[in-house]
Amino acid sequence: MFATSSGARIAYEVQGAAGGADVLLIHAGVNDRRSWEAVVRRLAPRYRCVAFDARGYGDTAYDREEGWSSVDDAIAVLDAADAKRAVVVGCSMGGQTAVDLALSHPERVAALVLIGAGIRGAPHELDGPDAALGAQIEAAESRGDFDEVARLDAWLWLDGAGANEGRVVGRPRELFVEMDRRALAADDPGLPAELEPAWPRLDQIAVPTLVLIGRLDAGYIRAIGESAARLIAGARLQWLEGVAHVPHLEEDPATLDAIATFLDEVA
Repeated sequence: MFATSSGARIAYEVQGAAGGADVLLIHAGVNDRRSWEAVVRRLAPRYRCVAFDARGYGDTAYDREEGWSSVDDAIAVLDAADAKRAVVVGCSMGGQTAVDLALSHPERVAALVLIGAGIRGAPHELDGPDAALGAQIEAAESRGDFDEVARLDAWLWLDGAGANEGRVVGRPRELFVEMDRRALAADDPGLPAELEPAWPRLDQIAVPTLVLIGRLDAGYIRAIGESAARLIAGARLQWLEGVAHVPHLEEDPATLDAIATFLDEVA
């Protein structure tokens, strides 16, 4: 299915209980909507799950356009799926969109789950082993070696820079590389709109919020999550042991349990 948003046809799918509360799933910048497969399997018996591909990812089709908005794209998906209000689950880049959505359209957001979220205006700097891998990724990008970029991205974001490369094996790794490689080769969607920084406005978020952070995630992501959990009123912080940036992709039981339990409490 596709939702129309400005110059894009946003690919999305709806799975789960027709009468259940709506859950909008927004993927990380190294994945696409398929990264939520394990979450959907866990939630589908009780919830209606809506997952979509952002511009530049998966099956979404678009013309190059300046000033498009990830928030407008998310609203277009909610409208197309007839989801008036949803619990929004966002990872990384998707977490940034989820926060922007909660601040600009609070009437559409019932609760937030933020997994290794980026937040607009937050400090952003790789250091230590994260920085070393980041430099290798930049060098591979400059050579146009997308296969190497995808390999290194999997190490940094799936395994964790401080873990051994290949910590995560099997389908999760294969799917990560496939999703990332496809995004790296995608056409440029154009520059998105400049949105107001969310970091200084986190205290305006008034919905129940769960912040999940993998212990193996990049240092700055861990720092952002810890601070966000303090700045968002009533937010709950949960550390996830032995996982990095996209723990739901590797079907981490603690991550799936945390999301399901939180939804059962607030949806």
